[in-house]
Amino acid sequence: MQDIPHIPVLYKEVIDSFKDIKEGIIIDCTMGYGGHSSMLLEANPHIKLIAIDQDQTAIDFSTKRLQPYADRVVIKRGRFSNIIDEIISEYGTSNIRGILADIGVSSLQLDQRDRGFSYESDTLDMRMDKSAALSAKEVVNEYSKEELERILLEYGELRNYKKIASAIVSSRPFVSAKELSDATKHLLPHGKKIHPATLLMQAIRIEVNDELGELKSLLKSIEYANFSDAIIAIISFHSLEDRIVKHTYSKWTKNCICLDDAFRCTCSRDNSLGKVLSKKPITACEDELKANPRSRSAKMRVFHYAR
Repeated sequence: MQDIPHIPVLYKEVIDSFKDIKEGIIIDCTMGYGGHSSMLLEANPHIKLIAIDQDQTAIDFSTKRLQPYADRVVIKRGRFSNIIDEIISEYGTSNIRGILADIGVSSLQLDQRDRGFSYESDTLDMRMDKSAALSAKEVVNEYSKEELERILLEYGELRNYKKIASAIVSSRPFVSAKELSDATKHLLPHGKKIHPATLLMQAIRIEVNDELGELKSLLKSIEYANFSDAIIAIISFHSLEDRIVKHTYSKWTKNCICLDDAFRCTCSRDNSLGKVLSKKPITACEDELKANPRSRSAKMRVFHYAR
């Protein structure tokens, strides 16, 4: 692994979103290789940070990287959907002042060919937690044609999902992501700035790691936490995630939660959790796009939770 890790996406925008937090706890739900965590600790010298990740390789790396801030950092291993409620209960909603989640696979995971995330990988894995039972190998080689069609349509938004699923079923078993990419490239969309196999790999990865379910679970935990004053920043990398975040934030701003067809309002009209701080998604500036082309897909939405 390289000694100097990559700069995380939207790093300036993330720091700016949390700049007014002078004390308390910020939770980094997707620590990865510690990029955002280290920058938040540097920019906010009096905050404490709880960092979560399910990838032991990332935890080992970030434990060393964050050593200068060891007295202000707690690292927990696991899916954030499984332990966020435990953290909120343990530390209290009044002490938690910020939550950051960078949804998706990290650049370093993509670059490690043995992890199987890239279309050039020599393996079929894609597990963010290498101890998890389900990997891309099982999805690609054991899922029925109908199950493959579902994930290709829902998670990859591929128009000819049926033909791609048929091609996979008729050509399997596959032993590598590269082999899968080569076998289906004639059916995958061309002409875009991304590699033709990107959406195929994305769909499989989302299924393997239940990424949309994880995001929904996190948002539900935040909704019911009843924070007194907290900044919520979610970075997503494709339209499915961004749509979930956008619609959830919109719901959180509503005072009235009665059904649309209700004859009259029967709720308290005091149900708003706060306000959206980013009417449009925050995207990378030109300088970042030049330095890191992968940032072009990143979108961040920020919410101020204040009951």
